[in-house]
Amino acid sequence: MTSLVDNDDERGAEIPNRQVLAFMFRHWIEEPGRFALILAFMLGSILCDLTIPWATRALVDTVGRADHPVDKAWIAWATLSGLYLGYWILRLYMFRLSNGYYSRIMARMVTRAFRRVQDFSSDWHASTFAGATVRRVGRAMWGYDSASDSMLWGLIPTFIVLAGLSISIGLHWFWAGVFVAVLVTVFAVYNVAMINLYIRPANLAANALDSGIGAALADALSGNAVVKSFGAEDREARRFEAHVDRWRNAQRRTWNRGNNVGLGQNLMMVALQAGLTGFLVHAWSKGQATPGDVAFAVTSFIVMAGYLRTFGENTRNLQKGLDDMSDVASYMRTPPQLADRAQATAFRGQSGAVVFDKVTFGYDRQAYPLYENFSLAIAPGERVALVGSTGAGKSTFVKLLQRLYDVDEGRILIDGQDIAGVTQASLRRAIAVVPQDPNLFHRTIAENIAYARPEATMEEIILAAKRARAHDFIARLPLGYDTAVGERGVKLSGGERQRVAIARAFLADAPILVLDEATSSLDVETERQVQAAMEELMAGRTTVVIAHRLSTIRHADRILVFEGGRVIEEGGHFELVAKGGAYARLNAVAEALA
Repeated sequence: MTSLVDNDDERGAEIPNRQVLAFMFRHWIEEPGRFALILAFMLGSILCDLTIPWATRALVDTVGRADHPVDKAWIAWATLSGLYLGYWILRLYMFRLSNGYYSRIMARMVTRAFRRVQDFSSDWHASTFAGATVRRVGRAMWGYDSASDSMLWGLIPTFIVLAGLSISIGLHWFWAGVFVAVLVTVFAVYNVAMINLYIRPANLAANALDSGIGAALADALSGNAVVKSFGAEDREARRFEAHVDRWRNAQRRTWNRGNNVGLGQNLMMVALQAGLTGFLVHAWSKGQATPGDVAFAVTSFIVMAGYLRTFGENTRNLQKGLDDMSDVASYMRTPPQLADRAQATAFRGQSGAVVFDKVTFGYDRQAYPLYENFSLAIAPGERVALVGSTGAGKSTFVKLLQRLYDVDEGRILIDGQDIAGVTQASLRRAIAVVPQDPNLFHRTIAENIAYARPEATMEEIILAAKRARAHDFIARLPLGYDTAVGERGVKLSGGERQRVAIARAFLADAPILVLDEATSSLDVETERQVQAAMEELMAGRTTVVIAHRLSTIRHADRILVFEGGRVIEEGGHFELVAKGGAYARLNAVAEALA
């Protein structure tokens, strides 16, 4: 059995850190004034931190003087205390400003990711676990929070403070400054190298398995009816537990590697403490340093140690945040697979004349094109039925008509307009589709009907429901049109979902109608009601019907028999039966099974 993590969708995006950092930085500078103010508070707090060792040195030297200068001692004390107070006040306001700034960026990030994913092609969505995508987008939002905190409030201040203290120490005790600078540089290089080469691979593997948890949840919960019908709850629970166990082991490996890296960090911190204070004690023993200088060295180490202790953690959190954002950063760098042309105009047709003009098209996974030099014309208002075996090209015809895929060669015209030159949204508003299994949103019935035209009035929604033979069953519901239908419409029967979809199509009032085997799964009585509603819906519209039940298309103006991406027969029902060809054989089988 193939595991979820074996799917290409579950490996996650591994793009260079610089690209994810650029993605994060673009979000920072969208509010330049707020960003600059936050940086000003941050730099102010860093300046206080850099000055504290010098203020400590001044206080210790003052209180150690033989002349006992009390006033100067209190001034030195006030200076040191003021620096501590200033540090915390500046950081407090820095974080208060950041709260609104961060939340707005996170909101923009998740909404833009949603828009981009919505723009991706139907083929992309068919190949991608929806649950994994949900997990990735949510993880990126919090990954930004973690990475920004680590960068702005952790690593940038750390580099400034460590560089500043190394320079200030070196100005007074050259070799001590060199020692600090070298050790801090080794510490930084060690952390960055270990996190990129040792921790990041484990983290990416854990992220992929984390996405798989969302995929596994969505896969099992969306198929809950099938699970229950086979009494497979325990089996699904065991399958999910096995996946969670794989994630748990991967996450533990990531954390353990972090602890391993921490051992080297701690050893270097001990070396820094011993070396820096050792330099100053040696200088004091030679009469080259005062007690205040030693206090300066100790305080400098305490300040540096505070930053170094969090340096490794901040570096790990930054890398984890970048890894968490990498999928969404990859989404934002990936152009939609099917985009509007630069000069695309709105579709303006009304009659519904359809022309396939020498169209060649093949799916990426196929060695040969399905359609090759395919031409077909459908007159305005004509009812055309497409029949044929699975894979013959019927559904592809409709997908190309909606421009869910672009043709490889040739063109498709609707009312004389090349559909590749109009906006996708305006084109699809001109084509109403009633699928075999209507997908309703977990919203009210009124909202589902109005999805075709959100600005519709309640009177227009009710009229559409009446024309779709849906009003009576809706009126019997306790909340009527305010009834929530459940995820994918599971609270409604198949016939009720079909009639809501037909009401939606009535409200769309599009010139072209596509009926994709819309009555195949209904009982006889419900089928009659739905068929009557569809007859009214088809009136005056160009209609394309995909049918397997041939009894539903006897009155079509033209029946097209597809085979291998070609139309091998066309005509009326009785004409094709009389020919004794492929359609006649399909009809004979259908009558035998009836």
